[in-house]
Amino acid sequence: MRACLFPGSFDPPTNGHLDIAQRLSGLFDEVYVCVMRNGEKRPFLPEETRVELLKDALSGLPNVQVVLGEGFTVHMARKLNACAIARGIRDEQDFVYESRLVRANAYVDEGVETVFLPARPEHGGLSSSVVREIWGLSGDISALVPENVQKALEEMRKREN
Repeated sequence: MRACLFPGSFDPPTNGHLDIAQRLSGLFDEVYVCVMRNGEKRPFLPEETRVELLKDALSGLPNVQVVLGEGFTVHMARKLNACAIARGIRDEQDFVYESRLVRANAYVDEGVETVFLPARPEHGGLSSSVVREIWGLSGDISALVPENVQKALEEMRKREN
């Protein structure tokens, strides 16, 4: 069985994230979408909320599991018996950044490969930070996130007001 780990903060999950997960599900027997804890970032949504939102949004993909992870990404990959770490690439800046991570991961465990999957053109400029910025200015994010994420953010706004 060939498994891959698709790590990220997914804060919040976007349609670009779902597209990468869906495409990976056709390439690997098992895909672990891993919400990684990052102590250096102040999260927008709690980790558990992101996990639940992703589980709901990806529920139609039987070979995709959503997990919470921490520590070195390569250690999470090994823990889950994943042979590869998958990363979505939107542009050349992502490629440079992700290439640095590949080298760092190789110092820790060179036995886990990294697979880059380019974003589809319609998701090229899409990021969680763009969604947060548009949402924060009361803009329409319906084309950027799955419906369950949009509803969760609308509920969050209602609680804040």
